[in-house]
Amino acid sequence: MITNQLARRWAIRAGALLAGAAVLAGTTGCDKLKARDNLNKGVQAYKAARYEEAINRFQQAVQLDPSLINAKLYLATAYSNQYVPGVDAPDNNRNAEQAIDTFKQLLNQNLNKEQKVGCLKGIASIYFNMKKLDEAKQYDQEVLKVDPNDPETYYTIGVIDWTQAYRDAADIKSKADKKVDDDVTKDKKVCPAVQEANQQRVTEGIDMLQKALDLRPDYDDAMAYMNLMYRRKADIACGDPAAREADLKTANDWVEKTLATKKEKAQKQQGPGGIVAEPTK
Repeated sequence: MITNQLARRWAIRAGALLAGAAVLAGTTGCDKLKARDNLNKGVQAYKAARYEEAINRFQQAVQLDPSLINAKLYLATAYSNQYVPGVDAPDNNRNAEQAIDTFKQLLNQNLNKEQKVGCLKGIASIYFNMKKLDEAKQYDQEVLKVDPNDPETYYTIGVIDWTQAYRDAADIKSKADKKVDDDVTKDKKVCPAVQEANQQRVTEGIDMLQKALDLRPDYDDAMAYMNLMYRRKADIACGDPAAREADLKTANDWVEKTLATKKEKAQKQQGPGGIVAEPTK
């Protein structure tokens, strides 16, 4: 579910990034004119969801004019739209790798801040959907170097930290015939192993989610993951039952905050008498 949410968010960001891409500066030369024509035809195919045709047009545009940044942006985004998360097939993986390669090529060009952030987020999103979480985090961290005020990127790093912490806790506990949510804080062998694997992730994850909330106080998805992250924190309170109980209480508090925020948002979207208000333009 989270993978799909992030994939949708990237699609929205990509649309915003490319909204003005069809408006091109005047160019000279036969090849550049042909490149612009292919780009414009590719944009039409892209908007009509004819991605294979669009990719072919964008490829021709890039070959004719390698400096045409908009063509490469569209090409990378079209490749990423062809990639289906969770499907481990050669053609599908090739679309992901081609998207990543094209985004990386763009990073070597003279991009503005929005374009650079868009490329970095595109790479991070694809790696996340491929379950290459270390690589995804690496590029999310690069995003924050360019735009340190992006709440979604802090949130995404928090999600990665929790995902890896949960996975490793489950693996370690399963070897001791325990379930992932079993209390092991009194186990002098299992708990230290889980703590060693997850202490840094838990600390970083809480910090990342808090930064997301500092930038967007009503970020209910980040609140929901704060709940989950504090449960991972309680899991590594080895030999300290009071700390474990405090962390679980904090986790429950975040559940209440999440529900209250979602309820408040829903109420704001409704007009008098429970009628959903139209979004303001």
